[in-house]
Amino acid sequence: MNDAPQSDALHALLDLLDLEPIEQDIFRGRSRASVVPRVFGGQVAAQALVAAGRTVPADRPPHSLHAYFLRPGDPGAPIVYTVDRIRDGRSFTTRRVVAVQHGKPIFHLTASFHAYEEEALEHQEPMPAAPDPLTLPTQAELLPRYADRFREPDMVQRLLEARDAVDLRYVEEPPFGSAGTARAPRSQVWFRTDGKLDGPKDLPLLHICLVTYVSDMTLLDSVLLAHGRGGWAVGDVVGASLDHAMWFHRPLRADEWLLYDQESPTAGGGRGLGTGRIFTADGRLAVSVVQEGVVRVPRED
Repeated sequence: MNDAPQSDALHALLDLLDLEPIEQDIFRGRSRASVVPRVFGGQVAAQALVAAGRTVPADRPPHSLHAYFLRPGDPGAPIVYTVDRIRDGRSFTTRRVVAVQHGKPIFHLTASFHAYEEEALEHQEPMPAAPDPLTLPTQAELLPRYADRFREPDMVQRLLEARDAVDLRYVEEPPFGSAGTARAPRSQVWFRTDGKLDGPKDLPLLHICLVTYVSDMTLLDSVLLAHGRGGWAVGDVVGASLDHAMWFHRPLRADEWLLYDQESPTAGGGRGLGTGRIFTADGRLAVSVVQEGVVRVPRED
């Protein structure tokens, strides 16, 4: 169990997800530092889901989301989230959210909400084998080993700051560690928030939004691994997330260890597809994730 107090970084991330209401069904959010010069996709997805969830009863958490990244977000400008109450049914609630900056939509999300039913048909794929997360190096231990591979001298610090609210641990060598050598298009990471959620922040919606935030960090790694590419920090590919879909199958806690098992079934035409499954430490399949992104070789290559 994660009994650690909230780190300053996690506290700052929770503040980032605490959107400012500016009118009925309209919210305003801020951004934080990212490795790339645009708003991190996981942030805008998590904030949009927070906005949608603010208009839905607390006993009806999200069970799925489908989103498109339309334009790069400006990290120096606020983001306005407008929620459209599409449907309020007896069992399901649907919301549509548009994120706007500088008068233009940058992100579009549709989310569906449903109260979890305990008495229901049940089956799942088994959890894949993975080592104990506490036996794996932390980001602070891992990233400095690859400092000479990054395209910019401050990249280690930028990566640490971008992920400082999350304890994320690679099961095998990350793409930037094996650049130049192709391997099977599959990767695994363990993750949890850097500290426990308690009190008024210990809400099912917030746990799901935090997992949504993390889900965009490593999902396209498996595309890179298949081609021996190190990624955006190395500079041997360029790209961005195009769309993102998630299904929340079972209750979870973002402050307890979750295994993110990821693979890429295909890449082509300048795009790569990543799929992921997120398991709780006791083996329950909690989330399924699919994302397609632009993945291009730089012209000088």
